[in-house]
Amino acid sequence: MSSSQVTTYGAAPVFYDDGSHHPQQGTLFGFWMYLMSDCLIFAVLFATYAVLGRSYAAGPSGADLFDLPLVAVNTGLLLLSSITYGFAMIAMLAGRKKQLLAWLAVTGLLGLGFLGVEIYEFSHLIHEGAGPQRSAFLSAFFTLVGTHGLHVTFGCIWLVTLMFQVGKLGLTRENKRRLVCLSMFWHFLDVIWIGVFTFVYLMGTLQ
Repeated sequence: MSSSQVTTYGAAPVFYDDGSHHPQQGTLFGFWMYLMSDCLIFAVLFATYAVLGRSYAAGPSGADLFDLPLVAVNTGLLLLSSITYGFAMIAMLAGRKKQLLAWLAVTGLLGLGFLGVEIYEFSHLIHEGAGPQRSAFLSAFFTLVGTHGLHVTFGCIWLVTLMFQVGKLGLTRENKRRLVCLSMFWHFLDVIWIGVFTFVYLMGTLQ
């Protein structure tokens, strides 16, 4: 048909008329816009930490507080979850629903492990008297790291929701589009965490 085009999404062809709005492209573009706005939020938080990161108020510094081996383990969990999500996307493209769900489950468990370690770190710092009210440095630290952790929490909730949707409805075009959006979100969180690990933890322990 001369008035139509065809594109592919995963393994399924998608037909649409010339000049019509394509919901798949609109969703992905809109999600990219959201990620860019999230980048601005984290840029502000990083800038705030850069200004306040040495305002210890005669309290402990990052070198006194940060458990670098523990943070390295936590970083490994999140980076590994990015790899397992990549395997999930490969299974999606191949139309393998069971493998997709299995890899999503592994990704979710790694994400929950990351959150568990972060909650332990926060509770330990607060127990040691290094809560966010102790100094400007700790306020900026808890805000930056906590905001990232909140994003991971929402990502895990989104992932579980998608698992139920895929399990019930299968690999529909809509579910594939949602999986692609979550993939972008999950990898975005990995990139942000690499910045947190380098700028906050590594540089903090060297001060």
